[in-house]
Amino acid sequence: MPRTAIMPPAARGHQTLSAYISARFDEFSRSQKDVAQYVVDHLDEVAFHTAEELARRASTSSSTVVRFSQALGFEGFPELQEAARDEYRHHHRASGPAPDTAAPLFSLDQSAFEQAVAADHVNVEDTARRVSRSEVDGAIEAIAVAERILIAGTDQMAFFASYLRHLLMLLDVRAEIAASPSQEALSRLGRIDERTLVIGLSAGRPHPLVVRAMKIARHRKAGTLAIVDATLSDVSKLAERTLYYSSNSPAFVRSHTGLLSILQALAYGLYARDAAQYDDRIRAFKLK
Repeated sequence: MPRTAIMPPAARGHQTLSAYISARFDEFSRSQKDVAQYVVDHLDEVAFHTAEELARRASTSSSTVVRFSQALGFEGFPELQEAARDEYRHHHRASGPAPDTAAPLFSLDQSAFEQAVAADHVNVEDTARRVSRSEVDGAIEAIAVAERILIAGTDQMAFFASYLRHLLMLLDVRAEIAASPSQEALSRLGRIDERTLVIGLSAGRPHPLVVRAMKIARHRKAGTLAIVDATLSDVSKLAERTLYYSSNSPAFVRSHTGLLSILQALAYGLYARDAAQYDDRIRAFKLK
């Protein structure tokens, strides 16, 4: 028979571990808040995974998981895990057998279509886990304050550069594109200065034009943001900030679902800074 976890004295008055964590959420450091959010939202995984696995899933370190447990008043992670198990068992008994909503997305004998969709489903989750909140906040701030924005993306990335420009245009943020080594694009690179934000989009090996744009920006002390699918990309090495996206795919081309998600989330983050300022413009666009 499983033993009952002893909740720390500070937890008295709270019915569950989740309620206790939620009540103290504002007291935690940023990294501890990441653990707290994951514990509350994924109680079943916390109840049965190791501290190392929890740290990986919460995009933090195992030492942060241990410190978070101690900040709650537990001796360590095993005591927090036992409390999570108690809450999970109680909730499981109260709710009864779970409905068949946790079934696999597709059956084992997936068609090619289903394999591609399943891969994109994983890519979006992996992308969300890998992005840093501080990097995202910094990227949104850089877009908001830039006097001039240049988006560099060639070949398949040219479409996404154009789409990002479209999203920014809806918010009355002007941006230019460098999508090919044309004279017009090269002249835009020539106008890069310290008031410019250069956003480099790259999938796999970056195009020389994108690398050149980032090098010019770095030399002229312009702001730089890389959005790439490779951690060792030359574009990310030249950028002040980098947002990574997962592009795994069983198909003959890379998946860009994660990239599309990042671009739309950046635009929404910019909008959320002052929704009232943008609402009239967005409303007018929707009526067209």
